[in-house]
Amino acid sequence: MKSITLDGRSLTRAQLVAVAHGATVELAAHQLPAVQRAADFLAEQARREEPIYGVNTGFGSNADKLLGAHRLRDQLPGAQPAQDSLPEELQRNLIVTHAVCVGEPFAQDVVRAMLCIRINTLMRGHSGIRVEILQALTRMLNAGVVPVVPQLGSVGASGDLAPLSHLAIVLLGGGEAFYKGERLQGAQALARAGLAPVTLSYKEGLALNNGTAQMLATGVLALAQLESLVDTADLAAAMTLDAFAGRLGAFAEEVHALRPHPGQVQTAANLRQLLQGSTLCDIAYHLVPRFRSWQPGSWEDAQSQALRFDIGWDWVPFNQRHGREKFYQRFRPFRGGKKHQPQDSYSLRCVPQVHGAVRDALAQAARVLDIELNSLTDNPIVFPDAQADHVEQQVISAGHFHGMPLALAMSYVKAAIPVLASISERRLNKLVDSATNDGLPGFLIGNEDGTESGHMIVQYTAAAIVNDLASRAMPASVYSIPTSANAEDHVSMGANEARHVLAMASDLGKVLALELYTAAQALDLRRDMINAARALAKRTDAVGLAAKISGAPLPDSDEREGFLAEVERLRVELAEAEAFHPGESVARAHAAIRRRVAFLDRDRALDGEVAIMVELVREGVILGASLGLQD
Repeated sequence: MKSITLDGRSLTRAQLVAVAHGATVELAAHQLPAVQRAADFLAEQARREEPIYGVNTGFGSNADKLLGAHRLRDQLPGAQPAQDSLPEELQRNLIVTHAVCVGEPFAQDVVRAMLCIRINTLMRGHSGIRVEILQALTRMLNAGVVPVVPQLGSVGASGDLAPLSHLAIVLLGGGEAFYKGERLQGAQALARAGLAPVTLSYKEGLALNNGTAQMLATGVLALAQLESLVDTADLAAAMTLDAFAGRLGAFAEEVHALRPHPGQVQTAANLRQLLQGSTLCDIAYHLVPRFRSWQPGSWEDAQSQALRFDIGWDWVPFNQRHGREKFYQRFRPFRGGKKHQPQDSYSLRCVPQVHGAVRDALAQAARVLDIELNSLTDNPIVFPDAQADHVEQQVISAGHFHGMPLALAMSYVKAAIPVLASISERRLNKLVDSATNDGLPGFLIGNEDGTESGHMIVQYTAAAIVNDLASRAMPASVYSIPTSANAEDHVSMGANEARHVLAMASDLGKVLALELYTAAQALDLRRDMINAARALAKRTDAVGLAAKISGAPLPDSDEREGFLAEVERLRVELAEAEAFHPGESVARAHAAIRRRVAFLDRDRALDGEVAIMVELVREGVILGASLGLQD
């Protein structure tokens, strides 16, 4: 991968994701003088004994305590003078006492992203850190030394103090780190990589652990997943629409121009593209047969005997058409699988409105994250070149470490995730329910002997995940717990918020995988049933096709002649039709699924297939296939 240059001003989300997955970084040479100038300024002010927060004062509620010239404990009988100066001890103690997170470690891609963010924000030149410390951080990242950072411990103000201390403690030779697949003591990991620990100077500990790098890293990586997953959700909806032989009018460009929310407009355009070329969507009602259970006498010829279904229609007698004559002039009087109604259910018709609203939530989060990526987030802020009467005008304590901008953006995304999962599960449920799947078999399996469950329990799994996602959607940002003896009396909880979103994104992908798994099965059945009707119409006459139609008049009925004439018109229309197929993009996605997962003709173990589908969605294989990016 190409190395990413960090200058504190131009880091993008795509670049951060690349670093998370292994790209190296380098420091922009033109920015290093500004970095060093701030460090030199702090050192000069300390020599002048100017009181500066975090330089020669304590932290948080200890900010009113000034550092003396030497340790008071050095006056104890027999005391051994410490090797570090008080300013060095202050910075070291800040890191080692704040590295107290618990729980499972973050994945290494998250920690690499945290390191990259921290380096980038310190490159702004307003933190007071020396260039040599930034260079040491850069060498550690590029060498593949990845600190072990437990997931629980940040309240999101003053930034991500505890997790960032786990980053910094390895730089000091403490803590733990992963290196080449091993979990090692920090000093050992540095040594194996040919690196040496550092000693911190004025404010450098505070510069290293005071900021929003954990919540930002997890937020960016989550958003990268979610931007792919919302496209996958559009694809799943499109495959389901083809499986339903759905209606496309609800996605027309002129329709969405009248309510032009950006995400809604984009989703409708995606659906139009995905379904381009479909001859299943908008098919005439009467051409769609409904499923009937296969029986030994269902088909007369040997080739058709191999089919896993029977098909049929109901005929609407002449005396039941009163007031509906105009409709039956346009559509033939046969009721098959597709209901005689001009609109689909909300989970199909309202995909642009629902998926689009999720897209808009992601867009808002992207706006916030893009700003944060190149913002200064530590404290105090150093302005070495400012004209000032006293140092407080050049070293200003502010609140850029507060994570509320990120926390609220993540809260919005957090609420959107179960919405996208829920509508996906509703489409899946509609597919497996014979009362709502427009003529497909119950649970998408023939089940002529009553022994098969098909895709029944796939919907249970999706429902369980949706419920779990909904129960985790409570915003963490609404519940502040003060810290540091109430010196930090309002915190963002943004780290928890972004961490939840990252975990929830993975589970959303599982729901979409289950919908695609089920939609592929339904699409095979729908396509094959309609094409079986077409094949039958080509090789038989009206009497032969009439055998598949319920409600036919008795042989001596006065309606028989009219009935057979109408059956013949249906037969001709079917026989003259081209083979029915889904949209081109949907067909490519369906083929990608079928290369790994076969059609479910008879019940079999599904756990391995479900795992494959989850992996295909996670790796973007099905989405890529739909775009023509993969064979």
